[in-house]
Amino acid sequence: MSIKGALGFVAGSIAGVACGVAAGLLLAPRSGAESRAMAADAVNDAWDSAVDAYERGSRVVSDKVSAVRPNVDATGDELRAKVDLARERMDKLRDSLSETVAATSAQVQDAVSAVTEKVVEVSNEAAEADQVEAEGVKVEVVEAAEDEGEIVETVTADAE
Repeated sequence: MSIKGALGFVAGSIAGVACGVAAGLLLAPRSGAESRAMAADAVNDAWDSAVDAYERGSRVVSDKVSAVRPNVDATGDELRAKVDLARERMDKLRDSLSETVAATSAQVQDAVSAVTEKVVEVSNEAAEADQVEAEGVKVEVVEAAEDEGEIVETVTADAE
């Protein structure tokens, strides 16, 4: 668009607004005070309508939240109870497992000791009887060690 066309558009817009204002003032059916009072009433009515709609919406939302809240609270309480029960079961299971591991470890240690004693006894009997000792049997007991919560025991038997 050229400058001449832009200036013509702006001048025409200003002239149109001036004509509209003049026609409105000359042809208005009411006085200015009456028109302002009508406009104020319309704005006040719109404002009251908006406030009423907000209050109705707020009540509806509040009622819905109040209706849902007991269900949410009950479900939350139920879930907390289930989590607590699961924790108790896990604690009992952990204790039971620890006791079982300790008992089994003691049984294995007893069995290893019994086997070691038997191997030593047979080896001694063979030596006393001038018999040939068993080949490839070596007895070695390694102390129990704890590795990240697990009990590790190593026992080998070898008599040469």
